[in-house]
Amino acid sequence: MAVLTLKNVPEELVERLKKEAKQNRRSLNQEALLRLEGSVAGRRRAAGEIIASLRRFHKRVAYLPPLTDEFLERAKRAGRA
Repeated sequence: MAVLTLKNVPEELVERLKKEAKQNRRSLNQEALLRLEGSVAGRRRAAGEIIASLRRFHKRVAYLPPLTDEFLERAKRAGRA
């Protein structure tokens, strides 16, 4: 694992991170890593882009029958056999 040292971190930011870490039952290091990963994981898509993607997906699976309670119960029972 690599080691990263941050310099000139504002005290207010450190305190906010500590507070969030405590609320989330994480160490300061875990909280900072989680937030760094989230910020560089990938770009956020606009709502319109997400909706368009979901509509395309819906068209691709439109031929499938709906998932009814009966179908799901049969699938559960078959999985337990």
